[in-house]
This record gives sequence, structure tokens and C-alpha cells, in this order.
Amino acid sequence: MPLVVQKFGGTSVADSEKILSAARKAVRTHQHGNQVVMVVSAMGKNTDMLESLAREVCERPPAREMDMLLSTGEQVSVALMAMAIHSLGYKAVSLTGAQIGIKTDSSHTKARIQSISTDRMKQLLDEGNIVIAAGFQGIDEDYNITTLGRGGSDTTAVALAAVLGADQCEIYTDVDGIYTTDPRVLPEAALIQRVSYDEMLELASLGAGVMHSRSIEFGKKFHVPIHVRSSHSDNPGSLIAEKSATETLPVSGAALTRDEARISIIRVPDIPGTIYKIFAPIAAMKNTIDMIVQNVGDDGQADISFTVPRAEFEQTYESTKRIVEELGGEQVTCGTEVSKVSVVGLGMAEQAGVANRMFRALADAQINMQMITTSEIKISALVDRQHALESLRTVHHEFRLEKIDDIVDKNSELPIRRDSPISIIDVVSRLQEVGMESLMIDDISLDQSQSRVTVLGVPNQPGIAAGLFERVAKDGIFVDMIVQSYASEDFADISFTVQREQFDKSVEVAKRISDDFGCSGVEHKEMIAKLAVSGIGLRSHTAVALGMFRALADAAINVDMINTSEVRVTVVVDGTEGPRSLDCLRDQFSMALH
Repeated sequence: MPLVVQKFGGTSVADSEKILSAARKAVRTHQHGNQVVMVVSAMGKNTDMLESLAREVCERPPAREMDMLLSTGEQVSVALMAMAIHSLGYKAVSLTGAQIGIKTDSSHTKARIQSISTDRMKQLLDEGNIVIAAGFQGIDEDYNITTLGRGGSDTTAVALAAVLGADQCEIYTDVDGIYTTDPRVLPEAALIQRVSYDEMLELASLGAGVMHSRSIEFGKKFHVPIHVRSSHSDNPGSLIAEKSATETLPVSGAALTRDEARISIIRVPDIPGTIYKIFAPIAAMKNTIDMIVQNVGDDGQADISFTVPRAEFEQTYESTKRIVEELGGEQVTCGTEVSKVSVVGLGMAEQAGVANRMFRALADAQINMQMITTSEIKISALVDRQHALESLRTVHHEFRLEKIDDIVDKNSELPIRRDSPISIIDVVSRLQEVGMESLMIDDISLDQSQSRVTVLGVPNQPGIAAGLFERVAKDGIFVDMIVQSYASEDFADISFTVQREQFDKSVEVAKRISDDFGCSGVEHKEMIAKLAVSGIGLRSHTAVALGMFRALADAAINVDMINTSEVRVTVVVDGTEGPRSLDCLRDQFSMALH
């Protein structure tokens, strides 16, 4: 009998009427000959209320007790949902995370799932019950209640779909599906019929708000198609799966991370181990580092910039200042009123000029970019927060995302069952080997075919980056990696990589651009090695970048450039160090390499 997992978020079970509406959806699915597992979040703003209450009685509540408290919200929801289904004349049983057998580690408030027992759920399903599972929670090996962090019910749902071999995993929310950007921010956002796991990982991490990034990691790891639908209608929604409906387009979505803070380290010693010494204390504090941009150094000095969530700025900034002072760095600057605007799309890997279009659109809107970082499927720029919404609307319009429904095939059927099956035996085998939320490295690659060109002292004003890359493109030069670091309010350095056969031409073009734009000069290196670690879990396993930095530092290999993404962390080192660097990274991640 087909098995369907349905997850209902807090807004979908906010009151008794909505609980009954969700119950009817589950019953209809059951009536169509499916076994049904429901995953339910706490009602409405219940979790926010409990957190507020905790801080009224204790300024810094112990993490263990917060898990004990917050888990009660889901316990209320599952019991009420089971009652609602009984009232409709059907059998249902509610289960907490502990009763299901969701085993996690002991990281309270942000626990990771290690294993899930399916015996009890399968027995109840075979007896004709609709199983109501509490999302967001589990137990550790000492039987302490743990929670998975905000958005954890999404993770619970996709994890259950994986271990049960579900035919469908439906996520019911307060929007109709996945949009080209958050429709609550830009009303012109358009619905995307089908989006890939990698695109959704990027969008989820960038504040798209519909899905939790850890749940997307589960879907990709275990080939679970995720069907996002509205709890208020029967509209078809969107599918998150292996392939995208928009993979021929350069951009399929745009996102805004509004509350960012920038920390820039000016002229720190450009020697092996520097980058590791800076980020190790930040990682130890469990603070989240987002964009990391290290540009190539000159005169034995380098500039490093990175962003963190605004809420984590003060602690991170103080740590950075202490470390930089110990290292003999020149200065640490910051900006707390910044936002990150990004575009995402599988198609940009095959199409030239995507970055040019984004940069020109922002320049025409007189929006300056403080930092730039690119990956194979994402381009991000840091802008003043006052221009955040305008930046999002500008790039969204530039790539005609509001018209995406006119570009893709609207009549193609939306397949909602597994299109890349994985057997339950395979899933269980993987869980026994590595655990459900372990880091899974797909590839560690070395590219020695590229060169690097850096334009120094680029005037920090709207239109300069756009003009630079338009000139480069006009000369037929294909650019791969782009990094703009923040040097000062007046100037920035911009580096880009090109194929080695275009190196001489690229240097000539860069020198002309430098003269025309009033830059301070051009620095270049013909032989570079670009190394990338790709996989599933890089977002939630924040130590991946740190592990790369540590491995290279231990081998006395200096890092020239850094670029980060949700599915890939990339570094550039001297070309002669490529094979040795590859060996270091393979040794570092041997346990996670699959």
C-alpha cells in the first residue's frame, strides 16, 4: 500500500478549525488507499510564547530545560490532531519523538538525528491507523528530550519519509509552494513548479523561509521528493526533486538575507594558518559564518571579509579583534547595516554573462556592492540594508522571474512520487554506517586549468564592477570564480579566475580596465589550483570550511582565495601545491567521503 508523509506547520494547525481542516486532508489521503503519517508542529505562535515565558523566569534558561519545555508544544498538537481524526470516524494514534524512536545526539536545542526506529509506526499503520508524529523532537542516548532547532518539523517529516520509504512527502504551509522569491516580500513573485535540491538548498539558506535547509539535505541524501503545498487550498504546489523545471534558465530564484553584519580584516599576514586561526574561535562559539571572501594578498598581506547574522555580530567582532591583534593585523572594520541579495539557478553554470547582468542591474539602480562571491549556481552581493528591498526587486526583475510561468512549460505534469528510488535496505545501511545527519562528501576536486587575475584598488562605487566584467566579456573571456573583498569605504579589490589559455589576454584587458577606471594596478598568477569540497550537509556542518583551513595550514599550504556555497566550499592555492592540497583534503574528509 502506498505511504504518504504529510507535515503541517504551526500556521496550519493554529486553531481548532485549522486542525480539523488538516485532519480532513489526511483522511482524504487515507480514503484514496494510502497509509498516512502526519508530522505536526506546535500550534501557531506557541513556541514563541514558550520561549518568552522561559526568559521571564530565567535570563539564560538551560538548554536541556528549554528542550523539555518547547517539546510540549508539539505534544499538544499531536494529541488534538488524533482527536480530530477520531471525530471524523477514523483511527489515529499520536506519538512523541521518543515514542517513535527518533534518536539524536545530545546537542540540546539543535540536535541532529542519528537513527529512527520504524517498527512501532509500521505496526500502527498496518492496523489501519493514521500515525500522528510530533515534529521537531527526539531523545538522546540518556533519554533526555532534545529538539532539532527552528524548522525542525520539516526535518522530521523528510527523515520519516526516508526511513519509511514513503512514496510522497507533502509539506503543507501557508503559501502555495516554492516561489521565485518570498511572496510576502515581493508580491510579484511567481510560483515555481519544480525546483532542484541544490537550488532549494541555496534559497532556503538565503532566507526564502518556506523550507528548513536540513530537511532539503535529507531529501537530497535519500532521494525523497518533497511536495510543498498550501494547507488552505488544493493547488498543485511545487516539487523539490533531482531536476528543476527551470534548469535551462540562467536564474530560477532570488533571495534576500536582510539582517547581516560584515567584518573585514585589513592586511593580515598572508601565511599558512592565518585563516584557520581567525575562524577557529568563531566556530567554537557555534556562531554562523555566511559569506567568506579572502582576496589575494600583496606585499605579504591579505584582506579577509565575512558576514554573520546581525544577532551574532558583537561576540564575533570582539573575538576577531583579539585574534587579529595577536596575528599582527592592521585593522578590523565592520558594517552592521548590510544585507545580502542573491540569485540562484542551475542554468548559470552553462551560460555566460549572468554575473554581468546582475551587476549592471544593480549599478543602473545606483546600488553599490560591498562584497561579491560566486559559486556554480549562486551569485551573492552585499549591499547597504537601506537598499535591500530595492536590490531584491531589481535582480528579480532583471531575470524576468515574475514572468517565469511564461518561460517554462506550464503544461508539464507534476510528478510527486519518487523519481529516483532508493531501497529501504540502502537507507538503513547508510544510517548504520554514518547516521542520518552525518556530513556526506560527494566529491573533492582539483582544477589546475585556471589562472587568476586581480584588479587592485577598484573605486568602491556603483557601476565599476559591472563595467569591469562587461569589458571582460566583450573581449570573449569566460570568467569562472569572482571574489570582491571589502578593503575600505573608497576602494575594493576584485579577483576572477579564467581558463589558462586566456590568461595573457585577461591580463592585458585587466590592465586597460585598471587604467581607464583609475584603479591602482593589476596582480596576477598564471598557475593556480582550485580545490572544492562538495556534498550534503555543508550548511549544517559548519566545520567543513574550518576543516579545510586546518588541513591546509597543517601542511603549510597558503590559501589565496576562498569562496563558499551551500553545497560547495572552494579555495585557491598556488598551482604547484594542487596535488598535495588534494591529498590533504582527502585525508581530512575520508570518513565523510561517499
